[in-house]
Amino acid sequence: MADVQVTCITKHPNHLDPHQHITHIGGTGGTGWRWTREAVISSIEGGSNSFYTLVSGKRANLAVVDGPHGKYLRTHADGSWNDNLLALPECRV
Repeated sequence: MADVQVTCITKHPNHLDPHQHITHIGGTGGTGWRWTREAVISSIEGGSNSFYTLVSGKRANLAVVDGPHGKYLRTHADGSWNDNLLALPECRV
């Protein structure tokens, strides 16, 4: 299983719910990568990979949350849920 750092996100431009509008996450490992939210959710749930953010030197692990509109990604650190993903810059295509 790979432990992968997430360094950027892509948001759907017209979505109102801040937790549901992330469409892709990405990083700079190797030549850079970008996965759909659904692919990351499947990978986490299947135990293939783990993902995390590193904001201001603090690690927060990505987890899958089952919300009222379906599954989405959220970070969890120090025993609490937070919005570290939304603090990341947009991925460059």
